[in-house]
Amino acid sequence: MLVYPSAIDLSSRTLRFLAGRLSARQAEIGTRWRRLPAGRQALLALAHLRCGDTYAQLAAGFGIGLATAFRYIREAIEVLAARAPTLDEAVRVIREKAFVILDGTLLPIDRIAADTPYYSGKHKRHGMNVQALTDPFGRLLWASPALPGSTHDLTAARHHGIVDALTNAGLKCWADKAYQGAGGLIRVPFRGRRLKRWKRRHNSSHAKIRCLGERAMATLKGWRVLRKLRCSTNRITDIVKAMVVLHHAST
Repeated sequence: MLVYPSAIDLSSRTLRFLAGRLSARQAEIGTRWRRLPAGRQALLALAHLRCGDTYAQLAAGFGIGLATAFRYIREAIEVLAARAPTLDEAVRVIREKAFVILDGTLLPIDRIAADTPYYSGKHKRHGMNVQALTDPFGRLLWASPALPGSTHDLTAARHHGIVDALTNAGLKCWADKAYQGAGGLIRVPFRGRRLKRWKRRHNSSHAKIRCLGERAMATLKGWRVLRKLRCSTNRITDIVKAMVVLHHAST
């Protein structure tokens, strides 16, 4: 096995944050000894989440067993996911903003053609649907639990209660054409090819605002593990929540 030095494009503050949460977790459950201290376990988890390194690669690099690497990474994800903001908490933060941007994304997964519920006809691939709320500066505020990729964005937003939560709070929201018919204060562009000039101008200004939401999606997918998820679909929600918590910790 060849070993070489590498780097993770994250700040030391992110490492200290996760190490602190893991130390608190170990004190809570009364852990006496581990193969890796909290700081090394945090580095192990960040290498997996940020760089997408496999369990086998990380186990060899950190000098631990494959099962131990899996267990340590899973524990770190669960610790982070438990601190993820809820939709109600996100709405309270959004109240202080001028508006919010709603967008959905598909996280690719390794499934076969027989897994129909996970196949997205729009993206022509298997994946999981995740909805995200972004502030006017493109900062990711909240991400929803993952649903099968065949779920339409509007259906997912209603399923998670996003539409009702924003409407009840009287919050302005900008979204793309996938949310046509959402109602309330959710603003979407006009559909059609031959639009009047004022409608085209409206769509252009709408796109300039909504594009900030793409920045948050790019930030989310900067965690390479999300570019091709090879784990159980039941674990994807916790992984996404962990990404949100780490994103908030690093900004």
